[in-house]
Amino acid sequence: MAHVSFSNVSSTKTGLLCARLSQPRDGRCSRGVRVWHSFAEGGRGGRRKRSGLDPAALRRPGPDILTASDFSFPPQLLNSLSVDPDAECKHGLYFRDGRRKVDYILVYHPKRPSGSRTLARRVPHSDAPSAARGTRQDQPLPGKGSVGAAGGPEPPMDYHEDDKRFRRDEYEGNLLEAGLELERDEDTKIHGVGFVKIHAPWNVLCREAEFLKLKMPTKKLYHINETRGLLKKINSVLQKITDPIQPKVAEHRPQTTKRLSYPFSREKQHLFDLSDKDSFFDSKTRSTIVYEILKRTTCTKAKYSMGITSLLANGVYSAAYPLHDGDYEGENVDFNDRKLLYQEWASYKVFYKYQPIDLVRKYFGEKIGLYFAWLGVYTQMLIPASVVGVIVFLYGCATVHENIPSMEMCDQKYNITMCPLCDKTCSYWKMSSACATARASHLFDNPATVFFSVFMALWAATFMEHWKRKQMRLRYHWDLTGFEEEEEAVKDHPRAEYEARVLEKSLRKESKNKEKRRHIPEESTNKWRQRVKTAMAGVKLTDKVKLTWRDRFPAYFTNLVSIVFMIAVTFAIVLGVIIYRISTAAALAMNSSPSVRSNIRVTVTATAVIINLVVIILLDEVYGCIARWLTKIEVPKTEKSFEERLIFKAFLLKFVNSYTPIFYVAFFKGRFVGRPGDYVYIFRSFRMEECAPGGCLMELCIQLSIIMLGKQLIQNNLFEIGIPKMKKLIRYLRLRRQSPADHDEHVKRRQRYEADYTLEPFAGLTPEYMEMIIQFGFVTLFVASFPLAPLFALLNNIIEIRLDAKKFVTELRRPVAVRAKDIGIWYNILRGVGKLAVIINAFVISFTSDFIPRLVYLYMYSENGTMHGFVNHTLSSFDVSDFQNGTAPNDPLDLGYEVQICRYKDYREPPWSEHKYDISKDFWAVLAARLAFVIVFQNLVMFMSDFVDWVIPDIPKDISQQVHKEKVLMVELFMREEQGKQQLLDTWMEKDRKKDEPCNNHGPKACLDSPEYPGGAL
Repeated sequence: MAHVSFSNVSSTKTGLLCARLSQPRDGRCSRGVRVWHSFAEGGRGGRRKRSGLDPAALRRPGPDILTASDFSFPPQLLNSLSVDPDAECKHGLYFRDGRRKVDYILVYHPKRPSGSRTLARRVPHSDAPSAARGTRQDQPLPGKGSVGAAGGPEPPMDYHEDDKRFRRDEYEGNLLEAGLELERDEDTKIHGVGFVKIHAPWNVLCREAEFLKLKMPTKKLYHINETRGLLKKINSVLQKITDPIQPKVAEHRPQTTKRLSYPFSREKQHLFDLSDKDSFFDSKTRSTIVYEILKRTTCTKAKYSMGITSLLANGVYSAAYPLHDGDYEGENVDFNDRKLLYQEWASYKVFYKYQPIDLVRKYFGEKIGLYFAWLGVYTQMLIPASVVGVIVFLYGCATVHENIPSMEMCDQKYNITMCPLCDKTCSYWKMSSACATARASHLFDNPATVFFSVFMALWAATFMEHWKRKQMRLRYHWDLTGFEEEEEAVKDHPRAEYEARVLEKSLRKESKNKEKRRHIPEESTNKWRQRVKTAMAGVKLTDKVKLTWRDRFPAYFTNLVSIVFMIAVTFAIVLGVIIYRISTAAALAMNSSPSVRSNIRVTVTATAVIINLVVIILLDEVYGCIARWLTKIEVPKTEKSFEERLIFKAFLLKFVNSYTPIFYVAFFKGRFVGRPGDYVYIFRSFRMEECAPGGCLMELCIQLSIIMLGKQLIQNNLFEIGIPKMKKLIRYLRLRRQSPADHDEHVKRRQRYEADYTLEPFAGLTPEYMEMIIQFGFVTLFVASFPLAPLFALLNNIIEIRLDAKKFVTELRRPVAVRAKDIGIWYNILRGVGKLAVIINAFVISFTSDFIPRLVYLYMYSENGTMHGFVNHTLSSFDVSDFQNGTAPNDPLDLGYEVQICRYKDYREPPWSEHKYDISKDFWAVLAARLAFVIVFQNLVMFMSDFVDWVIPDIPKDISQQVHKEKVLMVELFMREEQGKQQLLDTWMEKDRKKDEPCNNHGPKACLDSPEYPGGAL
């Protein structure tokens, strides 16, 4: 009960008294409501007017409660007399009693008259937990403050709002019966939003921890095996070297001892250190326990069960989330894990430091901790790949002037005249005009590229093995070694949408059975059975009903058609860009400016890649929404199944969307162009485009670099930074519409759950993983054409880690902690991309680059064992008189002389041959060598990758020893406990035996008269 104290604040004739709700004796926290009263003039002993301020009336709004709007006193005076009333409840982190911690928040939208808000709306919840659990469902929740309770008529509400309110009342009553303690708050700074604060008492935490088999640390401490000898010295040196880049977090320091962990059991509480019960279950564990209760607690008011997921989906509650530990910045902010994460993890100032993964896991849970641990390992592994890639690039720069083919292409004395690149508008051109492209191609198309492709394939295998070992270390340190059985139980929990669909099917089936029973007379012997069935049907209709493939067939068919259609749309867009390139090249060739005509390839390639980039970014967002919709209509049973299907569809669509333009340039451009006089046309109008004389590898490099860097810069970083900042700015501008003083007061007195409600809800880790997997594809799939890809990926990830960290700490609501033993289906996707990268790089080296043709020429056709004459060997001749009608250049004298023979890149017979323009034997020799290289490269690299996989054990030796040691110590602990019980039992039996000895020696009478039997003789 709130206490009312009066203090004389004025000695004027009209005298004013401040009736202030003071802090109650039990430490309860209130809003500090102040009501001003006047009293009759009568000196010090004058009788005060009674205002009828009944403390009991403060529990409900009504005519007896006076609000601040009833008076016109300056707010500065009110603020000067007030103290911070939310200090004891930690600004919303605790219940109003200042003792019970808020573990979870439910948010809803109460419908009530706008004028009913009063400053006395917050009323304390019952202090007795037993009273809270004993509350009947038809009684209002303590602290609810129903408007109609004050005697005023309640405004009319529509049926849907009434239904939502009934469901909330029943659900909250069921939560009380489950042992949780609730406190309602509708008088918030956010208009039209109510909050239900949930606290899990100790007995509920113990019960649920035992049910969930949560591993908790015991009293038993043991020493972790340390390395000895040379390894110990090396580790100590490495620790001293890396000490400046270690985060200043206690959890990150190397531990020499570890507590033995065991699944919590109420019968074995003596094994655990329960000296501080408030900190035994941390905030992450408490919110997980409450969320499990919320999921399985049902609401049956609407004739079918509804957990919290269903209630959120149907709008009964608008949000549900655990609270952050406190503010992360400010001078007077109490130190908490969130602030520590902000300082040592989510700041760009510490970009060079390791991540405090253990603290991330402690605050956000194992699933998010594993994501950031994987991202950290991936970023670390990019360092050696970046170094080797830069070396390969520098090797190309150093040898560009020694490359004989590019020197021949740039040499003017060869005077090689090339055939037109398009019909009519394009004229003949000199090969020396492509000198810059040929020199640039050598930077990425050199012998070191083959070595780098092999290196990156082995790098991918080593990365996967390194991550598996790191994952096993984390599982050991995070006590997840025996998590498999527990995870299987969690996987079987059905989703709300699945239950609703099954309910619909069962109700439809039941209605059909009723129709049949109307037409078939029942026998008297079946009446009792029918009554039992009717009674049991109300318990749960969905026990034995499941969704079969027939129920899901329309969804499966829709999925198949939609995915095929989306892929076809992607191909159509790529085809449209191809037509754009062809038509733009023909249009630019008609330009009178020589500079424009000389830069046709660069202009067309750059603009086409930018168009591809914009389309990829837009379609990525569209495909993400489509993939989620397609997964929803399938109605997967469990959350794990839903997540895996969503990931598969989203990855398939985004993979095709991101890599189709690159695949076209790498494997299709210039392959099906035909020859002069017999070109291949699209729609009989657009001639297929050709590769440059230096090959398509340089264009592939440009395509890959622009798309990769554009996606990272625009989609990953700009969107992730810009969109949250824009949303935050909009929220700030809305608050600034009030007066500045009101805005400052709002920010100052805002509760923790109110501040967290304004944050963005957590949408899952799928987008974070997806952008990294696509980047991993850019790094590995076409690395032969762009050795600098690992370097740009490394620079991006250094920013990405801190960007994601800042988003999780400052921009998002705290997600529910989810336990996980690994990264799930993403590991299989990574392995698949790594295997595919070997095959793609083999084809890129063999078919896209000129590496194989150079080898064939060097060892089969070169007269002096050098590359002199290679360019001339790869070019075929064409007689210009063989052009088809209407395809010859309009200006054949553009070069200043008449052209009789032009050259084009292909292996064909010359026009003076008997079989002119047929494919020559050189083509088949080169093709055989290319296919042989693909087979040898693929099998050799696959074998080496599997060898690396076999050599590196998945479980580190020290971790396997520690796990075995834990098992032995656990057995010893229980054996010692059993021995203690046995000794205690033997002691009691010995005492009983000694008691029985006098009876045996002196007879029954002596036994009955002994003091051991105070009752005497019977």
